[in-house]
Amino acid sequence: MTDGIYRMAVASGHSHRDTVSLAGQQVRHWLKAQHYEDPGAADGRHRVGPQAVLDCALKERIRGATGAKESVARWRLREFTPQGIWQTSLTVSTPPTGATWVRLDAEQLPVRGASATKAPVPTLARGLLDALAATEGEHPNAARMHGLPTVIERGDVDEVLDELCDPDRRMPIVVASTPPRVDFDDWLAESVDPLLRGCAGLAVLYALAPGAERDFNRALEHHRVYGGAVRTYLPGLDPAWAPEAQRHRVMGRHTLDADLRRASGLLAWLPRRLAVQSPLPDALAGLPPLRAGGRTSGPVETNPEIDGVQPGSLLVDHHEEEVHEERARAEELQEVRRWLRAAEERESQLAAEYDEQYSELREARTQVLSLRGRLAEADGGTAPAALPDNLRDDPVSFAELVERMDEFPLLTFTGDPRLARELDDQTDHPTWVRMAWDALLALQDYAEAAVHGESGGDFRRWCENTPGDCHVFPPRKVIRDESRTVRTNGKWKGERELPVPVEVNPAGKVFMGAHLRIGGGGTAPRLHYHDDCSGTGQIYIGYIGLHLHNTRTN
Repeated sequence: MTDGIYRMAVASGHSHRDTVSLAGQQVRHWLKAQHYEDPGAADGRHRVGPQAVLDCALKERIRGATGAKESVARWRLREFTPQGIWQTSLTVSTPPTGATWVRLDAEQLPVRGASATKAPVPTLARGLLDALAATEGEHPNAARMHGLPTVIERGDVDEVLDELCDPDRRMPIVVASTPPRVDFDDWLAESVDPLLRGCAGLAVLYALAPGAERDFNRALEHHRVYGGAVRTYLPGLDPAWAPEAQRHRVMGRHTLDADLRRASGLLAWLPRRLAVQSPLPDALAGLPPLRAGGRTSGPVETNPEIDGVQPGSLLVDHHEEEVHEERARAEELQEVRRWLRAAEERESQLAAEYDEQYSELREARTQVLSLRGRLAEADGGTAPAALPDNLRDDPVSFAELVERMDEFPLLTFTGDPRLARELDDQTDHPTWVRMAWDALLALQDYAEAAVHGESGGDFRRWCENTPGDCHVFPPRKVIRDESRTVRTNGKWKGERELPVPVEVNPAGKVFMGAHLRIGGGGTAPRLHYHDDCSGTGQIYIGYIGLHLHNTRTN
């Protein structure tokens, strides 16, 4: 699993020689801050603490992924604890042509049978970003990387827009807006800086000054951010295409105010995942494992229970053929990363196209129903019954949708309304809300028929054969049950055991495998429900929210 790994890959603004020198200074400052000894600038293995070893290889010339010789310098700190090894690795690599690249990894290698702990952002990362004048890529519009957010003033908007729309952009850009009637400096120091701290090295970080907000949002009509919200703009931004806006997640201010630390973790989740799963720059791909040569400066007592570590033998040099095998595996992994990135981009595009088509279909269906009514009246017949006023107006948010659940007499919402409201923080695109509302309208129509034994089957069958005077919902978005993998996984199954009244089940909950996909894409939100029309005459909706854990989201 890669959930716990921190990975930063940035381009340096300096030459290889200067980058190695500056990186070495930052490593020494970092070690000193942790009360470790200064190893100097010598190659080899150094004991820097009672249970800590630093391996250095500062003058390597190796064959990289392209087959050309690359200049490489590397540091690796291994800290031995009863829980496992904390490993921090820093690589500086420069191909014969092109920029110097810097990669920083931090992870825990746990003892056998234990789970790895999530690695925090190393303090070394923030020092490196500023010292190296780092950028997110080497293309002309590559944005500068900083450990803390850069303020966007009015005169900076055009430059930031160029960065956002750059087709060569590698990393997310996170933009925080400012709420009205607050002191900007206080908001920056007390909310924005701690919120974005977990994204350091993983995304380009900006704070939008109040004076720049209008120009910024005017240019990004479909991708706005305002009122204290924070938006994560993924690579491949198309500012002219409204349906694409849902890819670029929004976190509302109330999520920050509720729990700033939790909000920081939620915000960093996507940039961390992308950093580990995205292809590495060629200068960093396929490098063989670090082989620390030279004299060891002192012995270290190790924990023999740590998997792969034996007393008195911290690291074992690989034979040449093993190095070739490792490079081949790294290159294969790089190719898998490319396939994954391409597949995810294609999925996002298809999801946006689907939502756009759904909106157009919905509008066309409304026009057809209206024209049918007018034609019936013109022919002297009876027009179809109009919807009540409160059902004709779509809600504009999930918060409003939850508040209006009592408009559906045969639907009972037993879930956590907070989880539904949090969907408003994920996108400002209205398709999700409209589709969820359509689902409720269709469920209500189905329940009215089902309690009288006139539905002709379950909800999926109803959607495949919806009567002309009832609300429709796409049958392909109705899933009758979860997969066997989900049903047999204790954690995932437990997430879907959702509340119902005791007259439905004395335990007060049932497994709700039946669910509806809200929006396009495999990880779009879900609505889980239990059909008890043949019993209590109700449909119980136990969950509206982000996709619960499964093989794709875990």
